[in-house]
Amino acid sequence: MSLKEVLVDELKDLYSAENQLVKALPKIVKACEDEELAESINQHLEETKGHVERLQRVFEQLGEKPTGKLCKGMEGLVEEGKEVIEQGEEAPFGDLMITGAASRVEHYEIAGYTSVIEIARGLGEDEIVDLLTETLEEEEAANEKLAAKAKELIGEAAEMSEDEDVETVSEEDEAGEASMTRKQTPHTSKTSPKKPSRGKSRAA
Repeated sequence: MSLKEVLVDELKDLYSAENQLVKALPKIVKACEDEELAESINQHLEETKGHVERLQRVFEQLGEKPTGKLCKGMEGLVEEGKEVIEQGEEAPFGDLMITGAASRVEHYEIAGYTSVIEIARGLGEDEIVDLLTETLEEEEAANEKLAAKAKELIGEAAEMSEDEDVETVSEEDEAGEASMTRKQTPHTSKTSPKKPSRGKSRAA
């Protein structure tokens, strides 16, 4: 196997991954309750379509076809995203879980593009390096947005959790006070009056 064949194989994997995302991201956007998160992921959907087009240009320059390989790694990540959506957790917890799933996707792609860029550089394919670097920078920017949004959602989730804890403690305190009140209340028992005792007469 040659270095160029390794590059083509890795690029096919990325091409499959990007196409899977083009199909999966609209469902994720629809599941978001946070408008800013939905807008950010929708924007990245448009970028992802551009990534597919760039990869097509790369394959043209290499004289190769992009099809013929399924990226199983992305298939698994997309499946995890579906599971998050199906859980249907309320905001901000559901949105936070979505950012986690989306961030894992970005890290996977960043690793993939970093690798193919170095291989292309080793082959002296400067134009291909430039095209792939554009995509890598967009993936990194998308991941930074997700990280910022996740931090914001974690703050919201923490506040909600604290409020729930306070409510739970308050309810427990009220229940405890009610129990103590019941224990301290005196119970009056009705007793039947005692009959006077009769003394025994002595024999004369």
